[in-house]
Amino acid sequence: MFKLAGIIFGGVLMFLTGCATTRDNSEPPPPNWSATNSISVVRTNVTWQPIPSVIKTNPPTTHTNLLPAKIVKPPPIYTFTSLNRWAAEQKLSAPILLTKSPLTTYSVSSKRGVLVLAIGSREATWNGVTFHLGFAPEFIDAQIFVHGLDLRKNFEPLLTDAPMDFSGTNRVIVIDPGHGGINAGTVCLFDHRTEKEFTIDWARRLAPLLASNGWTVFLTRTNDTDVSLSNRVAFAEAHHADLFVSLHFNSAAPDKKQSGLETYCLTPQGMPSTLTRGNPDPWSQWFPNNGFDTENFQLAMRLHRAVLRASGEEDRGVRRARFMGVLHGNRHPSILIEGGFLSNHNEADKIESGEFRQRLAEAIATALK
Repeated sequence: MFKLAGIIFGGVLMFLTGCATTRDNSEPPPPNWSATNSISVVRTNVTWQPIPSVIKTNPPTTHTNLLPAKIVKPPPIYTFTSLNRWAAEQKLSAPILLTKSPLTTYSVSSKRGVLVLAIGSREATWNGVTFHLGFAPEFIDAQIFVHGLDLRKNFEPLLTDAPMDFSGTNRVIVIDPGHGGINAGTVCLFDHRTEKEFTIDWARRLAPLLASNGWTVFLTRTNDTDVSLSNRVAFAEAHHADLFVSLHFNSAAPDKKQSGLETYCLTPQGMPSTLTRGNPDPWSQWFPNNGFDTENFQLAMRLHRAVLRASGEEDRGVRRARFMGVLHGNRHPSILIEGGFLSNHNEADKIESGEFRQRLAEAIATALK
């Protein structure tokens, strides 16, 4: 896999090293955790307690308007644009040639950081963290050309757009522990413990940390219950979520070699997905969550960077997918994190450790301060 971070961000590798922790199969859940599936909310300086209620009678009274309520479907973009011309229009310095081998690589910078891209590769980095483009940059008439969708959906959110603002009060976040009930998810390499166990534990650890930072927190499930993807989306909508974060762990079984951290957001209209898993990938399709393409990508990059540093896992990058139904209908920034491979020996060993899952939770909470 082509890696760009080492070109100008060698120091970032120091964050990517880590050691496997000892497995802890018997660790109990945090205290005061409900065994029921009632809706639970965490508030600052309040002990975690379940609140038995139904969605219709327990919505937050107010919430922070982090984003515009109106979703506008933009016209599709089909053309490549000169990166030099785009940079000049954005009042940025011209791209800088970094190396010609093994791929011709350039950087483009703003006051917010450095983006590194390579001719012919869909993989790029931002301040040393990997993300995936929709289209590989091309070299035409001695100039770099980048697809217009990548400029709008990837370059501008990082280089020129204002970052997301999490200040203010009454901020609502919905945490979605993946799988549950008969939908167990993937299976751990060691003892066949299932993904659903680890995602609910990760969510339980994360919720009080977010609450201590001023977030109002809801979980789409609080016990071993199968919740449909559409109901998870409806739950977030009913609770006026400002953010939606779905927690998962990965598998490449029977392949035991694949490893690393992946973070996903919905593929923008007109762009091919990074991952399809054999599903159709109609480029022209547009979902309500595409109205938040910029915020989705900014949130994904922010949390991916934080969890990457805390986990010491390989950086597989921020990616795009269109088949993940849990993201389609959300009318707020929404991402899905794959926190490591349960099919990989070293990562399965770490994931089974409560200490490791606590580090993942703390990383997300810190990133959302």
